[in-house]
Amino acid sequence: MVIESVDDVRAALAAHHYLADEGLATVIFLALRLHRPLLLEGEAGVGKTEVANVLAAWTGGELVRLQCYEGIDIAQAVYEWDYARQLLHVRTLEATHRAGDDVEDELYSERFLVRRPLLRAISGASEGGAPPVLLVDEIDRADDEFEAFLLEILADYAVTVPELGTFRAEKAPVVIITSNRTRDVHDALKRRCLYHWVEHPDFEREVAIVRLRAPRASEQLARHVAAATAAIRRLGLYKPPGVAETIDWADALALLGRDALDEASFEATLGTIVKYREDQQRVRREGIAGLVAEATGGG
Repeated sequence: MVIESVDDVRAALAAHHYLADEGLATVIFLALRLHRPLLLEGEAGVGKTEVANVLAAWTGGELVRLQCYEGIDIAQAVYEWDYARQLLHVRTLEATHRAGDDVEDELYSERFLVRRPLLRAISGASEGGAPPVLLVDEIDRADDEFEAFLLEILADYAVTVPELGTFRAEKAPVVIITSNRTRDVHDALKRRCLYHWVEHPDFEREVAIVRLRAPRASEQLARHVAAATAAIRRLGLYKPPGVAETIDWADALALLGRDALDEASFEATLGTIVKYREDQQRVRREGIAGLVAEATGGG
């Protein structure tokens, strides 16, 4: 697959229902052409993870997702041995009187190797065809030691399994790393990656996204919902709604037969856009009537 320009990237993303702005399309183009990992930071719900999903659908590469969490280690991220099958194999050999000096070599072969996401992405890239798309999701949830280990792997796109040797990618996987910035990612990892801060879309682009992803919503309803969501984000909530919530809200209202936003519909469907009780209370204190008036006045 040859990618000639940023416009090619924007068109391909749009064909898979992802409307990227110029900055995001540019950094994706550069990451693909330079074969560099891409670190996407931003608030939850702005579409960071979806970038990897769309790239996999576009390129045809396997999507390999590594969900980070506190305490994640090599066994969950890279590889481990299937001890249950190894034990069964040993017992089978003993039962058939075939146990010998070569048992250990048999046990530590690829037959019993469980490939976790990082090893799958690297070994999969050497099998021909489109390279995998490796999504390292929410790296800010992992600890410093894992981040340093990830940096080492990304430096050479290689993983060493002591019993088997080194697996090295013939084609570098496409790597998307996301962070909600619950903590700062170390400078060393940032230096290895291209970087982009993903903002909430502006009003017109959010309307276009809603129309694309929630086609049953009318133009008027999409504009009302996008305007109301923007107003809600300005309230300083604990968890401001992301684009996914905007789409869900528009789809829910359309499913209820609404063509425009009104107070009753806003109240009845508040749980689709605001997911914390305290945030809902703040929205109600701010005044649903005022938020509806602001949203529909510009619709």
